[in-house]
Amino acid sequence: MKIRHWISLICLPWMLAACSDNDNESPELTPEEQDYTFSVAQLTIETKDHAPILGKEKKHYVDFTLTVESDHPEWNYEGTGRIRGRGNSTWLWYPKKPYRMKLDEKASILGLDEEKDWVLLANYRDPTHLMNTFTFAAGQELGLPYTNHSRFVEVTLNGEYIGLYLLTEQVEQGESRVNVAEEGGILLSLDKDDGPELAPDEEDNFWSGVYRMPVCVKHPEDQTPDQLNAIKKEFALLEQAIKDNDYEAVAQLMDIPSFIDYLMLQELVYNVEVDAPRSIYMHKDKGGKWFMGPLWDFDAGFDFDWGTMYTGHNYFSSHRELVLGTDPANRIGGYQVPRFFIDLFKNKRFVSEYKERWLEVREMVMPVFWETTAMYAEGAAEAMERNASCWPIDKDYATEIERMKDWLLKRRNHLDEVIANYPAGK
Repeated sequence: MKIRHWISLICLPWMLAACSDNDNESPELTPEEQDYTFSVAQLTIETKDHAPILGKEKKHYVDFTLTVESDHPEWNYEGTGRIRGRGNSTWLWYPKKPYRMKLDEKASILGLDEEKDWVLLANYRDPTHLMNTFTFAAGQELGLPYTNHSRFVEVTLNGEYIGLYLLTEQVEQGESRVNVAEEGGILLSLDKDDGPELAPDEEDNFWSGVYRMPVCVKHPEDQTPDQLNAIKKEFALLEQAIKDNDYEAVAQLMDIPSFIDYLMLQELVYNVEVDAPRSIYMHKDKGGKWFMGPLWDFDAGFDFDWGTMYTGHNYFSSHRELVLGTDPANRIGGYQVPRFFIDLFKNKRFVSEYKERWLEVREMVMPVFWETTAMYAEGAAEAMERNASCWPIDKDYATEIERMKDWLLKRRNHLDEVIANYPAGK
């Protein structure tokens, strides 16, 4: 489906500004190529001898050939590599499977920076296909470092059409990914599934020293015990500064604006996985400050009904539920999120900066974040229809997209009141 040019002309300046602010820039795209980012490419995957993809562990990789056909011929691609499953609940619970691809040689896929590792998100639980896309678009506009990009693709696996997928970057250290130094850079995941409680046999995780959060070290890989202990101590310094309500000390250790924007997006999309936590990334370059991100995994947001988590696709019932609550510092009206994320709300300066920033962010929610997302929706509409025939659920994607839009508008307006009434702090 072609994108209406009047929408492209309205949104293009915002999108170009987002790209210029994003530390994970893709190659500079021409205006024509910008239009192609909203169209759906065709991915053909042929595994060696048509071998099935049986699991999500490294041992389950199978050799494959990948062919990409785009409306933009310069983005066509053919190469080889390995493919396996990926994800936790998305791999275990749902019939439509997500995948991780590792190419034999670095390549630019659909205008994105060259790299070997790519992800195909199935979005089976998400009846709109847009929850990750919306949040990525918001993160790019806000300038959160290394925010992922969205490319919709229809996938054929060993001759069988398997539906509409979101192709995006693997979250990892690298020049075209999370560009922290090979030596001295750090990439962490605060994630219950990868932490010491649920993955006790792994040697790359630990309980944080102050707030006892589950931490998994994604970079450096295969760290020595000395490296792991050094990372523990370095992270504990940040935790202690937050716990001590020492704004100046925190500001020396962490980029507070990125922390504010990151928390706002989690609240805006009602991502309750901050509570566990799960899929919360942080990074730090050698000699630099901690930054939040990259953003990841938002199909448990948007008021997802956890009572139907194994089979349901139910979202958007209430726009009033909160993650951080009406009084974050005292855990009132929200989830019992780790105090790492909320103790700074005791600080008068932090609360003031948070409120000021919300007044800027709220003006972008519908005319910028949503309009960009709507362009992806329009470009993928015909593919969504085919996906619905392949993976029928009890929801109509077009109806759910309208519900998502209405929910976001109501939630933005609700957060106006909630954030304005946060206690001022001391």
